[in-house]
Amino acid sequence: MINSELPEQVENTADDRVNRIVAAGPGGALMVAGLATALVVAMWFAFYLFVFLPRGPLQ
Repeated sequence: MINSELPEQVENTADDRVNRIVAAGPGGALMVAGLATALVVAMWFAFYLFVFLPRGPLQ
């Protein structure tokens, strides 16, 4: 118990870490959402270009 921290110090450092994480913002979540959206749009365009356009106009 010589090098153990006091409970108040442990709580303060945990609160400080949480505050730093929250202050960094939701960058990772926004990146994942943007990547998923870009993939869906790219798949839609690929489907349109390779399936609908080669069929030609329907009469």
